[in-house]
Amino acid sequence: MNVESLIDDVIDREGGYANHPADRGGATCWGITEAVARADGFTGPMRALPRGRAVAIYRRLYWTAPAFDRVATKAPRVAAELFDTGVNMGVLVAGAFLQRALNALNRGASHYPDLAVDGRVGTATLAALDAFLAKRGAGGETVLLKALEALQGERYVALAERRPANEAFLYGWLANRIGA
Repeated sequence: MNVESLIDDVIDREGGYANHPADRGGATCWGITEAVARADGFTGPMRALPRGRAVAIYRRLYWTAPAFDRVATKAPRVAAELFDTGVNMGVLVAGAFLQRALNALNRGASHYPDLAVDGRVGTATLAALDAFLAKRGAGGETVLLKALEALQGERYVALAERRPANEAFLYGWLANRIGA
C-alpha cells in the first residue's frame, strides 16, 4: 500500500468532472470539490483541473496533513480506510471515527486511556493505536478496520435518512466505499 495507489484508486472511482444536482458539494473534478480547488488557488473552470494538481491536493490535504501517513506506518489498511473516508466525508470525520473506535475497543480504558474525540490524529491517538495493536496483535487491525467501516456505513445511512436527495448516492457509497 502506498499513497500513490490510494490516490489513483480514488481518482478512478471519482472520475473526471461531475456536477450532480443533488450533490451539495457542487462541481467536482477527480473528486476534488470546487471549494477545495479554489482554496488551493485554482482559478480555472473545474472541468480543467489538472489531474496532477488533484493528486497533490489529495496527498497534502487528505494524507499528510491529517497524519494518516503516520497511521500507515502502524496499520496500513486502517490508514487506507481513513484516507478514503477523509476524501468522502472529511478528514476530521475520519479521525473521529478512529478515535471513537479506539475508545470503544479499549476495554473501559483498561488498555489505554480514552481519547478526546476531536478528529485530530495526534500523539495521543497514535499512542492509543500503538497500544491497541500491541494488545490485540495481528487481528487487531482487521477488527479496527471493521469498526471504522461500520461507523462509515451508519453515517451514510443516516445521511440518506436525513436528506432524501442523498438516497441518489447511498447505493454507490455502500458499494464503493464500504469493504472496498
